[in-house]
Amino acid sequence: MPEVVIAAAVRTPVGKRNGGLAGVHPADLSALVLAALAERTNLDPAIVDDVIWGCVSQVGDQSSNIGRYSVLAAGWPESVPGTTINRACGSSQQAIDFAAQAVLSGQQEVVVAGGVEVMSRVPLGAARATGQPYGPKASGRYAGFSFNQGLSAELVAQKWGFDRTRVDEYSVLSHERAAAAQDAGAFTEQIVSVDTGDRVVTADEGVRRGSTVAKLAGLKPAFRDDGVIHAGNSSQISDGAAAVLLTTAAKARELGLTPLARYRAGAVAGSDPVLMLTGPIPATEKVLKKAGLALDQIGVFEVNEAFAPVPLAWQAETGADPALLNPLGGAIALGHPLGASGAVLLTRMLYHMRDNDIRYGLQTMCEGGGTANATVVELLG
Repeated sequence: MPEVVIAAAVRTPVGKRNGGLAGVHPADLSALVLAALAERTNLDPAIVDDVIWGCVSQVGDQSSNIGRYSVLAAGWPESVPGTTINRACGSSQQAIDFAAQAVLSGQQEVVVAGGVEVMSRVPLGAARATGQPYGPKASGRYAGFSFNQGLSAELVAQKWGFDRTRVDEYSVLSHERAAAAQDAGAFTEQIVSVDTGDRVVTADEGVRRGSTVAKLAGLKPAFRDDGVIHAGNSSQISDGAAAVLLTTAAKARELGLTPLARYRAGAVAGSDPVLMLTGPIPATEKVLKKAGLALDQIGVFEVNEAFAPVPLAWQAETGADPALLNPLGGAIALGHPLGASGAVLLTRMLYHMRDNDIRYGLQTMCEGGGTANATVVELLG
């Protein structure tokens, strides 16, 4: 099989709800990262075999195959196809895995993967407004559980014994790390600025500097009166897009590209849909086995911060070094534009690996309904 490499990765800033990116149509936001990807690599878009685009709420401005309309908005040739996929929060990570599989199989040679979500324009839950997706049989199988992620986060915190102070401490750390990364310029090169006409958005908007456990203590629980989960220790509702270019090592050489990383392995796992958010634990075990690596060989872990108990439970079960877990902060501080988040995380991780000479990185994402993706990449260069 051919060797799959990641030739480039770019992202927009992650905008906060009703923030700087709220007025930008999702197709136009996607077009910015597609155009930047081609410009930075001197890539002729006509050679792209497919664009695989993640998006969760595929209604309204994000309906009718937003992946295809993003290609057209970017001004790419009409011959370039595009498709849209939904694996909940892992949609763009799954898009990257599908792209890698297409290249590995030899069916395609140059594939762009990524995703978009403008939650300010298409609110969370908009796709469920006219019905209930899981139906009576699935619900009945789990005693009528509503498959609510916030309630699942409460169950995870309860199972692993994380009290309010512990989850809030983790949330403060996420903001501190994100602020430090911003100040150090860690995100500058990977970000494509967005000119909205009124302003130019150049940085992630969600970081709250000076966050403390004492300040978070004033927030009311969001899902249970006696619970520990609230807005301050949950991922932020956000807007953003990201794109990744995958090809073979041979094709990269032909095109004069210097790849960032080698795609080592990808895996997807199912888990208890009531706990729901624990899927990254078995997915991590699965992807490490596929990659032929041990946990202690990994130099950085990106575990999506859907809620603070998610990375905390993952770390407790795997025994990973907490210093290597989300070292740049995560979705609690930097935001979670659902369909884009997998590609956003990978982009952040790849640049961190390059800047710190880290050979192996592992990224994993919990997903609604009790699934999770995990991906391992190896630094090149």
